Amino acid sequence: MPMKGNSERVPNKNLRQFDGHPLYHAMINVLRKSKYISGIYINTDSQNISDDVNRNFPDVHIIDRPEELLGDFVSMNKIIDYDLSQIDSEFFLQTHSTNPLLSVKTLDAAIEYYFNNLDKYDSVFSVTRWQTRLYWEDVSPINHDPKELIRTQDLTPVYEENSNFFLFTKKSFANASEKRIGLNPGMFTVNKIEALDIDEEEDFLIAEQLFKAKFK
Repeated sequence: MPMKGNSERVPNKNLRQFDGHPLYHAMINVLRKSKYISGIYINTDSQNISDDVNRNFPDVHIIDRPEELLGDFVSMNKIIDYDLSQIDSEFFLQTHSTNPLLSVKTLDAAIEYYFNNLDKYDSVFSVTRWQTRLYWEDVSPINHDPKELIRTQDLTPVYEENSNFFLFTKKSFANASEKRIGLNPGMFTVNKIEALDIDEEEDFLIAEQLFKAKFK
């Protein structure tokens, strides 16, 4: 799980208080409850994050981000490539601290789906299913014909990569030229509430209220 100390749109996002605890604690607690995850690793450039992890989750491993991978414009695939070189394992799940509503039930179901379909897919990534009228910036329709106003539930669905999680192997990563989505990926749908990703301030506020309603 990658975590930067600096975040532009939501300042200090990873350590910001979320229902009484730093935001990233929610995702760590989900990972620790999984039936299938044998090790948890956090890649970070922040000493404050490292200190908080060591204090609250001594079983979680820290990978210090090297100088050549520091900054806001470094490709996530480069960070993953470095992490794979530091971990002696073949199967990986990469997730983010910004998905605090993701449940262990969903996560374990995705892992089971991945391993049950290894003969079909070299990797699996999470998606959100959308069945609504979508347009390009120039107002041209993406998934419907404006001349035929059919019910939205009858539209062909489209799927958004929501970055909740990616499942892959060192081999699939290498075969895809160091990319977490392999050459023959499968998709795993996550419901819209669990899939909520914190990118903006309003996302943080909505996610915290939903989290409180879910766990209180």
